[in-house]
Amino acid sequence: MDLQQLTEEYWPLIISGALKLGSALLILILTYIAARLARRGVRRLSGRLDETLIPVLSNMVVWAVYAIGVLVILDRFGVNTTSLVALVGAAGIAIGLALKDTLQNIAAGFILLGLRPFRVGDTIQFGDTMGTVREVGLFTTRLDTPDGLCISAPNSNVWGQNLINYTRNSTRRIEIIASIAYRDDIEKGMAVLRQLVADEPRILPEPEPSFAVRALADSSVNLHMRAWARTEEYWDVYWSLMKQLKPALEREGLSIPFPQRELHIINQVAEKPQEKALHE
Repeated sequence: MDLQQLTEEYWPLIISGALKLGSALLILILTYIAARLARRGVRRLSGRLDETLIPVLSNMVVWAVYAIGVLVILDRFGVNTTSLVALVGAAGIAIGLALKDTLQNIAAGFILLGLRPFRVGDTIQFGDTMGTVREVGLFTTRLDTPDGLCISAPNSNVWGQNLINYTRNSTRRIEIIASIAYRDDIEKGMAVLRQLVADEPRILPEPEPSFAVRALADSSVNLHMRAWARTEEYWDVYWSLMKQLKPALEREGLSIPFPQRELHIINQVAEKPQEKALHE
């Protein structure tokens, strides 16, 4: 078979293959563009959807677009996509058993997104970890700690422990304990706490502040004050009250006692020599 016969026989196959490769490349480019447009479209919904859902939805949409593009390309090359999908499903079961922990993180991520115990921007604590939520992904939840560290926690760890949300409610209770000496007047101490609350405009009138004797401790009488403030102003109000507490107590002649312990020493007097001789 000469070169001309080979060319005539394989030329249609070459052209067909080139067309398929070109169409596959075109589909790939279109898929990439569609994925970027889909991600951008989901991001534009940030005003309508919860900000916590945006990263996960955008990733899911992008992967869905890429999956469709791959199926179209395989179909273009004559691959039986129906049997391929069945094969992928069977392989997915085996992979799922091998990646059990990863699937737990994904399941926990969907639960967090569905129940929404917190949102982006909330300050939460689970176990010994505390921080401000920045992103909830399919596998991990990213937080920024108060000291500027970034933590990526597996979703299963976040969901599998008691979760405290410090910023979900609009108000938060402030508790301050003032210790005064036993010789001090309790009513004066209570009056100091009431005056501090009255002079602080950021304290909410409802619920009404409360004052009580917390405990008769070893070295002091502990006075307890409870008041409410807006959550975003909690720490500013707390620090302001703590700064004013000591000078206010001292102006009324009250003192904050140091821990102390009173010892009673019993001195046993030695027997006199004459009494000792009589005993013998």
